[in-house]
Amino acid sequence: MAEARSTPLKNALLSDVCISTSAAPSYLPAHYFKTQDAGGKAREYNLIDGGVAANNPITKKMLGKDKEELFPVRPADCRKFLVLSIGTGSASDEGLFTARQCSRWGVVRWLRNKGMVPIIDIFMAASSDLVDIHAGVLFQSLHSDRDYLRIQDSSLRGAAATVDAATPENMRTLVGIGERMLAQRVSRVNVETGRNEPVPGEGSNADALAGLARQLSEERRTRLARRAAAGCAGGSRCCSPVKIY
Repeated sequence: MAEARSTPLKNALLSDVCISTSAAPSYLPAHYFKTQDAGGKAREYNLIDGGVAANNPITKKMLGKDKEELFPVRPADCRKFLVLSIGTGSASDEGLFTARQCSRWGVVRWLRNKGMVPIIDIFMAASSDLVDIHAGVLFQSLHSDRDYLRIQDSSLRGAAATVDAATPENMRTLVGIGERMLAQRVSRVNVETGRNEPVPGEGSNADALAGLARQLSEERRTRLARRAAAGCAGGSRCCSPVKIY
């Protein structure tokens, strides 16, 4: 979003962005579109599913080229970051293929096996899990564990674990899975095993989401109050205090 504001050639239509990032290989076609700036300069895009490279993206402001704006960061400064990461679910670890089984596969079985697409599932899971581990380590090192909340279900089975099962029955199943995830205890990744483990004393994901919402509301209230105070100090006409909701 920040780059779109400053670089017109990256200011694509939201529809093109959504079609491109959801164009999962073997499920949906790749997407082509073009952008153009005020001077007539054009840029072409030939894109497939964003999950191929960044299935669990995190802001460049934290890990990219703009980090000099924020670092070095003292532990007391880490409240400026609140990261909510919601996964789309992954297949259950139970019954995963072994190396002995995979060693006998040909191209066809890597592309389709028991209703799954193993090669794509591996790429997407690896990208997602690595970013979760990196973000978890970052927040732990800055003593700000509670400011990073990852909600993910790694126990999906059958149609719920596939990309293209859009039946009414599966949609209802997915809604139920989402409700179950809200009730689950907050968990964080164990950097040694790569698995998410429940955190004692931190309640459910629903509780954690409510806590993040309160922090955002309080931050907005504080910023609006500061803006109003700055306007009065700058000579603007001030009336009676305004309620901030």
